[in-house]
Order: sequence, then C-alpha cells, then structure tokens
Amino acid sequence: PQQPLPSLKQLKRTEVAAQRVVFEITELGGGSQRLPEVVERYREVGARIAIDDFGAGYSQLDRVLALQPDILKLDMRLFQAAARGGPSSEVVRALAQMAEKTGCWIIAEGVETEAELDFALECGARYVQGYLFARPELEFFPADTFVERFSRLRERYVQRKLAERTRLLHLRRQLAELMSQLRTWVERGYRHEELPAPNQYPWLLRIYQCDRSGTQITPNLDRRDGSWQEDYRYLGHNWSWRPYFYQLLAESREERRLILSSTYRDATSNQYCMTAGQFIDEGRRLLLIDIEAAGLQGA
Repeated sequence: PQQPLPSLKQLKRTEVAAQRVVFEITELGGGSQRLPEVVERYREVGARIAIDDFGAGYSQLDRVLALQPDILKLDMRLFQAAARGGPSSEVVRALAQMAEKTGCWIIAEGVETEAELDFALECGARYVQGYLFARPELEFFPADTFVERFSRLRERYVQRKLAERTRLLHLRRQLAELMSQLRTWVERGYRHEELPAPNQYPWLLRIYQCDRSGTQITPNLDRRDGSWQEDYRYLGHNWSWRPYFYQLLAESREERRLILSSTYRDATSNQYCMTAGQFIDEGRRLLLIDIEAAGLQGA
C-alpha cells in the first residue's frame, strides 16, 4: 500500500503516456481486496482498465461492480459457443447489454469466422480480435491494414440486417391482415371452421384472448397436426407481469394498434417466440397470437 506501482514507474521510465495504455485484470482468484485501490491509482494517471475473459472463472459481476472497468473482454470460449446459437447466445447478449448500460466497451475475443464477426456486431462489440483477420505477429500491423476488408464485412452484415428488417415489415403486413380476419372471426362467434387454415400461416403457434388486465379468458387455440386444437390449461392465468406482455398492454391500449414483441424464449415450450396483440371490443379484450420466431426466416 502507498508504494509506487512498478507498472506506472515503467511507463514513466519509457515515456509512454498512460492515456495510451489499458491495464487488463485477469481472472485471478485471490488478492482482489486491493484491486479497487490499484485501479483507482491507474485511473488517476489516465490509464484505462479492462477485465479479461469476462464470463468465465472469477471474472464475474461482483468484480465489474467493484472496479467499474472501461472495457470488458468477452471470454473466447463463451463467445464462440454463443455465436453458434442456443442459450449461451442469450447470456452473452445480456452481458453485452449490461456492459452498454454501465458505459463499458465490449471486445470480442476469438473471432475466427464471418458468422462470429456478425454475432460480435450484433452484441455491439466496439473491437474484435481473432484469426479472421490475422494471427499474432511480433510487429504491429500498419493502422489501415484491415480497414478495407472490415468495411466489406461490415457492409455484408448491414445488408443482412436490412433484409431481416424487410422480412419483419412483411411479417407485420401479414399480421395486420391476419388480425383483421381474426376480429371478424371473434365477432361471428368463434367457429373453428372460419379460422384461416393452419398451413396458411406456418409460423403461427396459437391464438388466445385476455381481458384488459392480462388475464386469459379463452382457451389457447394451438396449431397441431394440421388443425386447430383447444388447450384449456391456461384459462385464468394472468400474463401482465411478463415484460413483453405489459408492453403490449401499455402501447396498444391507447392507440388500438397492432403491437409486436421482441423475440423471447418461451419457458413452457422452449421455443423462441414473438407475441402480437391488438385490443378489440372497444378496448375490453386483447386478441393475441404467438409466433414461432425460427419459422420467420422465410417470411
């Protein structure tokens, strides 16, 4: 304590400005009680702080809260597993969102494929490193070495996101048409033969209604085996506590417009879903449909 830090003495001796330096904190198991003090001394001279291998080992949330780093470097193994999809991708997205809200920059380590670069951009990574661009070298690359290639890769990513957006707009038009049909169906008294054929909307999972407080007042109509089948298990359940659901309640109640939730994983079916809703019956009921997100790739 209170002794000059050898690393800062070295910077002074070599005349390297501390503002150009980032000190990485690795996943050490012990000796962490003095870390906040050491980090503060680095910050006093203008250096920045990174936590390495975030998401693995000891580099957990308590360290982020204690040290408030400038940069989080995502653990390579966790990142590469997340880029392949599945539950780990949601974990990494959540970590990246947390980093954004706390003002941290994200660095994605181990970017070896274009798909992994896409996922890094999806997570809002400020920097990427990995064999997709180059192997480690003894000498520094010229500053503009990767500019042209990264520009091409970034443009391809943007075009893919624009195509996804176009599909989503197409989906919204289909949903508006479907909701119009379903409102007519509700007004005629719920005859199943008047519903659209299940194969007409292959991404449609179920149809149901709730009252204005979010309590389900009709059975689910599930698309199963090429027909609509009733499921009474969720009658009386209140869904207003779910984040996507109270957004539907809040946004569509005033404007009586179609609202589409973001993608979420359904805890019951383990499917990635979206929910669309619109108030009917002078705002007394909410007509809802659940959509299989994976089935929208060709929508």
